[in-house]
Amino acid sequence: MVDPRKIAILGAGRIGESLIAGLLSSAWRAPDEIFATTRRPERVEELRERHGVQAMLSNAEAVSGAALVVIAVKPQDLDALLGDIGGLLTPEQTVLTIAAAIPTAQIESRLNEGVPVVRAMPNTPSTVHEGIAGLCAGSHASDEHLTLAEDALAHLGAVVRVSESSMDAITAVSGSGPAYFALLAEAMIEAGILLGLSREISTQLVVQTMLGTAKQLRDERMHPVQLREMVTSPGGTTIAAIRELEMAGVRAAFLNAIQAAMVRARELAAGEQ
Repeated sequence: MVDPRKIAILGAGRIGESLIAGLLSSAWRAPDEIFATTRRPERVEELRERHGVQAMLSNAEAVSGAALVVIAVKPQDLDALLGDIGGLLTPEQTVLTIAAAIPTAQIESRLNEGVPVVRAMPNTPSTVHEGIAGLCAGSHASDEHLTLAEDALAHLGAVVRVSESSMDAITAVSGSGPAYFALLAEAMIEAGILLGLSREISTQLVVQTMLGTAKQLRDERMHPVQLREMVTSPGGTTIAAIRELEMAGVRAAFLNAIQAAMVRARELAAGEQ
């Protein structure tokens, strides 16, 4: 019998533990309603002590009666996990997978017939509850299953619903996105050092500027062009910098990079190494 309050989180790594913390901090679930699995006994004890949840080594025990089963293992560990639990799940349960680049059909083929699967692609800012996740339905998942998954993931940040055909683009834009911003931050910090600032001050300037700019774009619902034009005075310092970036082809480089990430995501989804 399915317990509508029970959630199983299989693979309580960084994202999995962040989900646990979010569910508990909002009181959406109590510690005794969350069953988390890991492969190491010491990690089991760590999760129990830190969060008070029902942590264990057995995936089969965790999924028994769980209304929502979150698959948070690495893609290379997915086959073994599905072999462990695939025959135990029922259509009354909802599977939410955050295993990168794995299509819902591939997961459904390893489960009992009719088990609803919802696929999500969160990103690493989820660990500080400022992430965003793309969400799509498998062939047996209805709006009810999507809503349950969305409610859970909302504790990690924002959620957008898309078709599964858009999931590789989600991976390329937001899944890989933190790395693009980190590379930009690294370059700007090095530029500050080149101009005579200490690494500490340059880092603080860049990180806070990135954070503040993101909040302006989000909270004031500004278009990036609006914000850029606000900062760019005729004949000033900013337009001189923008001119150099455009001459270097930075915009085209980002377009090409993100397209390359999507192509690679499709290759991985197809099983190519």
